[in-house]
Amino acid sequence: MTTSLTRYIDPEESMAAQTDGTNIPHVLTVMAQRYIGEHPPHGPVYRVTRASEIRKLENHTYSFPIERIFPEMHAGQRVYAWAKLWIEEPQEFIFLLRCLGPVRLYHNGEQRFGSAPEEEAEEAPPLKLKIGLVRGWNHFLLELGQRADGRCGAEIGSGNRKNKPYTFLAPSLERQGEEGWIYTSPMDSPLPQMPAATMSEQVVSGAASWLPKRADTSDWQGRLEQLYGLSPGLKAISWTSVRVDPAMTGPVTISGVAYGPVTFIWNGHKVYEAAGAGSFSFNLESCRRSGSLVAYSTCSEESWGFQLHENLTNAVLHSPVKVHGYAGKWLHLGPFAADAELRANDYMKMDTVAAGSSGEVFWTTNEPEAFVRPFLENELFGRWNYPLGVTLFGLLETSRLLARSDMTDYVTRHVEFATSTYAYSLWDRKQFGAAGLNNQLSHIDSLDDCGSFGALAILANRLRQLKGARAVSDDIAHYIMNVQDRLEDGTLYRRIGVSPSMHNTMWCDDMYMSVPFLCRYSELSGDMRYVEEASRQLLLYKKYLYMPEQQIMSHVYDVSSCKPSLTTWGRGNGWVFFSLSVLLQALPKGHSSYKEILRFYRELAEGYLRLQGKNGLWHQVLTDPESYEEASCTSMFMYGFALGVRHGWLLEPQAFTRAVMSGWNGLCARVIDKHGNLYGVCKGSSWSYSNAYYKHELGWNLNDTHGIGIVLLAGIEANAMMNSLGMKS
Repeated sequence: MTTSLTRYIDPEESMAAQTDGTNIPHVLTVMAQRYIGEHPPHGPVYRVTRASEIRKLENHTYSFPIERIFPEMHAGQRVYAWAKLWIEEPQEFIFLLRCLGPVRLYHNGEQRFGSAPEEEAEEAPPLKLKIGLVRGWNHFLLELGQRADGRCGAEIGSGNRKNKPYTFLAPSLERQGEEGWIYTSPMDSPLPQMPAATMSEQVVSGAASWLPKRADTSDWQGRLEQLYGLSPGLKAISWTSVRVDPAMTGPVTISGVAYGPVTFIWNGHKVYEAAGAGSFSFNLESCRRSGSLVAYSTCSEESWGFQLHENLTNAVLHSPVKVHGYAGKWLHLGPFAADAELRANDYMKMDTVAAGSSGEVFWTTNEPEAFVRPFLENELFGRWNYPLGVTLFGLLETSRLLARSDMTDYVTRHVEFATSTYAYSLWDRKQFGAAGLNNQLSHIDSLDDCGSFGALAILANRLRQLKGARAVSDDIAHYIMNVQDRLEDGTLYRRIGVSPSMHNTMWCDDMYMSVPFLCRYSELSGDMRYVEEASRQLLLYKKYLYMPEQQIMSHVYDVSSCKPSLTTWGRGNGWVFFSLSVLLQALPKGHSSYKEILRFYRELAEGYLRLQGKNGLWHQVLTDPESYEEASCTSMFMYGFALGVRHGWLLEPQAFTRAVMSGWNGLCARVIDKHGNLYGVCKGSSWSYSNAYYKHELGWNLNDTHGIGIVLLAGIEANAMMNSLGMKS
């Protein structure tokens, strides 16, 4: 969005123009309810993923190693790969494409790219290919040929696991809902049709069949040896859901045949046990209209598993969880060792792996190598990233101020979704190349990936015990203390960044990605080493990034050139001040660094106070009043000032009190509209030696999660400050 606005909203549309328009609890209520209403707490989407040679790499591009899959392929032949994406809004998107041989790319039936020989060379870098995506389904077709030296294949995808990486879906009518690409064997002639819509595989390819092959399950009779082999003593869990006709008053009869020992559990109670193969029949009491039917099977010498008769009276079976791409009624988990103690309830939340007989296992369909996988396809709910760490922190504190247990529940559910699936996501990444959820948490390689949301998780876990939260916190603490790259003096920095321009840099942003987590983990663990490290890092960052003549921070220190960028980006400075305020609350006053850190806080506070704009807001480039008014840095300076007034950190608090109130009024009048929408939040940044980049290229987004939670927190602290001074909001 443009960076040169005098106003974001008409004054009549502003929050301030409404009744109670600057009343802090009212504004927080409207903003929080808008956010929650737009991001409902939908769970993950479960999809079938087939075992395939085409799989994701760690950067979430799909790899097509055609020369390995088809070593017999010869010159003149080609392989086609086909997939689709659902897109909510039209957009120009940059895909990463590496050509491992001749490549043509078709999008919705039209050719968008054809490779040149130099783009196919082994040493050629990946290409950044911009494609105009349409709303709805976008079909992609790769035509992969062979070079004279035998090279053949490609890698394509969003190429950035840090944001929301795209997951491609199987595009044909026969595989509706499945994840992944389908592909042909080498063909001598072109496809008769370039697909631009979902259609039959046979229509697209003629006589050619598509891979990976789908197993013929027409003879599936519940024989588990088709899934797990025949090894006497092995165990497995099978799970279905029974829906009883509401008009039914008597019991439901279940009958069938067992191929080995099997025990059936109905809603947690054993209803039948067969010692071996043979027919069986038992009743389900219909006082409950629906429920879970679980079967524990044991492999015999000849076979194992079971099959129910199809003619159930007044009841139907269906998959206990909706799995896209699967029409079966049972999910299966196994195999387990003969001495394993099985408890299906441990796995029926579908958020964890089980210890199988030869490694960890997860639920599958009744088709061999057709696996069930959860994918997080929500825009925000359930995601783990650093802006959401601040957003949800703001919502959590808002729920406390407003005594809104529904908001508390929303936050804890979001956090627990990520922490409870942590162990699973590590396994999913190992099994399939890249996880379908927790894309950052399952592959931590920077402070961005862990510190901000990790700090929130510790706070949320105080309200109720969240599954997996402590394990996540322990791993993050280990990463920050022992894994994250450091300079020789111990300063945390980015040896490897998201892009080459970010390699070997130190960002003042990383104070928020580390200091609050270390403070909260120190309290959680009772180990002062972590708050010691937080205070040490903050003073080290001062050494590299503080500009004493202006009393503010440079955004970045270029380690390669051994010099700061001297750019005065608002939010970067806000992260430092925010973190400094958190640290001062956690650090004992008798600590050896307390006075130095307090002095640093006061120096920064004076520097930021001088730069507040005429409307109460601070600017995107702090030292340039012609740059746009920016909401997130404004809120972080307010937050730090309000805490300083309340805790007595400021020597002359009156000016800072006025600054907080002016800032709040400015937010309500200029960047928050009457619906609770937030304008003027700088989008995620790169860095530059020039302030012009921040002013002209780094624009703002509507309702950006870099700002929503910070505005909420600024209001909360402003409210607490006013209450401490006996003022009214």
